[in-house]
Amino acid sequence: MENKRFLVFVLFVCLGSWSYAQEGAEAAPMEKTELDALFSAIQGFVGNSWNGSDLYPDPCGWTPIQGVSCDIFDGLWYVTALSIGPTHENSLACAPNAHFRQQLSNAGLTGKIPASLGSLPNLQSLILLQNGLVGEIPESFGDLIRLKRLVLSGNSLTGPIAPNLGRLSELLILDLSRNFLSGSLPPCLGNLSSLLKLDLSDNKLGGVLPDEIGDMRSLTLLDLSNNSFYGGLRRSFEKMNSLEEIILSNNPIGGELKNINWKTLRNLMILDLSDMGLTGDIPDSLSELKKLRFLGLSRNNLTGNPSPELASLPFVSAIYLSGNNLSGDLKFSEEFYGKMGRRFGAWDNPNLCYPMGMVTANSAPYGVKPCEEEEEEVIKLTEKPFSNGNVAVSNGCSWVGVEGFWWKFVGKTLTMMLLIMRL
Repeated sequence: MENKRFLVFVLFVCLGSWSYAQEGAEAAPMEKTELDALFSAIQGFVGNSWNGSDLYPDPCGWTPIQGVSCDIFDGLWYVTALSIGPTHENSLACAPNAHFRQQLSNAGLTGKIPASLGSLPNLQSLILLQNGLVGEIPESFGDLIRLKRLVLSGNSLTGPIAPNLGRLSELLILDLSRNFLSGSLPPCLGNLSSLLKLDLSDNKLGGVLPDEIGDMRSLTLLDLSNNSFYGGLRRSFEKMNSLEEIILSNNPIGGELKNINWKTLRNLMILDLSDMGLTGDIPDSLSELKKLRFLGLSRNNLTGNPSPELASLPFVSAIYLSGNNLSGDLKFSEEFYGKMGRRFGAWDNPNLCYPMGMVTANSAPYGVKPCEEEEEEVIKLTEKPFSNGNVAVSNGCSWVGVEGFWWKFVGKTLTMMLLIMRL
């Protein structure tokens, strides 16, 4: 089809020894389930009229299919890559109703994901990023027990997250972000003990976060932002001490920060809990996250006074506390404000102020007012011409003396002048 981009998707499987593959290539068979899965996957993209069983009885051997790559594992052929589209003159042709966009970054796949992909037990990586795929994630994906990467982000997938995905014990990356997935988070995802990155952001997921989420102890990234989770933060987070990034913003999760002993998450570098309906104080344990670089707590209902110990975090480069109900004096140093600039956000906290004696006007935190008591003191000092009986300031002139001395002097002088005038 004219102007179609190539590279539909790439599938990686565990590869055997290359030398062994070369020696056994001529005699290596392919299991029927693998062969059927290959033919079914091809039909899913080029059309059901394609019948490869007659033309390509040995697609990895003496009757190869253009665009199909194979390798040998344990004496059997397995598909390692599949390319569909006009990459070569004899490549597999796309179905007439397939719609491909012109951008190279988007393969333009549409329709449902073929359930037959679940029949590839040695598949290690499946990436269908930013396409037009619709429908639910096939339950058969739970049979891809060797899968290490599953990336389906940027599509229009719907329905729940299949509980069968909890069977993928070797999975390292699960990215289902930017879809329309709904329902709750399956507790069985806690079985993914090898998982490093879980990104379910920008979906329609909801419900209470399961306690089993803490069983993913190898996790370094947890991104559940822009969903509808509620029910508070889970204490089981404390078990995930490998976490480097927690991004839960834009969820009505609620609850208090103090429910978690944050110092157990000693590797945390990014913590974004903005727009979550959090209440209570900012706990001191956040100040013990010595690797923290970003702290986002904006637009919650947090109260109390922020600990100045947050400024002592050695690597922190941004702290956002704006849009809360924080109160009292901000006791951060002028050096801290100068270093952070607007990367320290504390505006929209009506009862929060900064002491004028600690910072200059040029270094004051943006959007935060000076403390009223100090402001009143300054006003009083400028309005009073005299401070006490010993020192008076008036019209720029200073008069200094012992109390009562000047009045005695003036009195004696006037008396002497009257006596002289009588004479």
